Amino acid sequence: MNAEKLPIFPLSAHILPGGRMSLRIFEPRYLRMVKHACATNSLFVICMHKARVTPVENDQVLPLGTAVRVIDFNILPDGLLGIKVAGEYCVEIKNIVTEPDGLQCAECKKYQVWNSQQSTQQIAPMDECLKEIFAQFRDLARQYDELNYRDPTWVLFRWLELLPIDAEKKQHFLVQNDAKDLLSYLFALHDVLADKVTRVS
Repeated sequence: MNAEKLPIFPLSAHILPGGRMSLRIFEPRYLRMVKHACATNSLFVICMHKARVTPVENDQVLPLGTAVRVIDFNILPDGLLGIKVAGEYCVEIKNIVTEPDGLQCAECKKYQVWNSQQSTQQIAPMDECLKEIFAQFRDLARQYDELNYRDPTWVLFRWLELLPIDAEKKQHFLVQNDAKDLLSYLFALHDVLADKVTRVS
């Protein structure tokens, strides 16, 4: 797939394919971006930036992002525009340029995350742990029409969105040939949490 020029929206939070995210839009450059995306049913890219960078300069945007589509919008009680986006596919971001109003655009090429796929047996019990999180945080679960716990990649992407780790670490997991590094991290985290629960009880 050839690269296409798309607007980019750098955030500290991130969305991956199959994910959902709600955003409040108020800056004129992003209002223009969203208006165009809604009018033309086109995509823009949500990407991560290096920690503690304000404002986000072109060389501070990390190389992988996710092309997203606006699937809902409304006017919020505070008068701002609220939108809901769905993650479509990952992209590699290159050659960022800044337009006169500050909106950044880049050449974005579709990027395949993880060449090999995991099985449901390989990710257990992290699928059940994710199910518990979504049951506890119902506002998060309501973002989705379907909770795809049987899809290992969907489960791992949701974990990667939720993990409280820096953006560079998330990028590290995404550029590997497979999800083994991420799984090792998740299993170690699960073991630590389980040990703490055992000690408290």
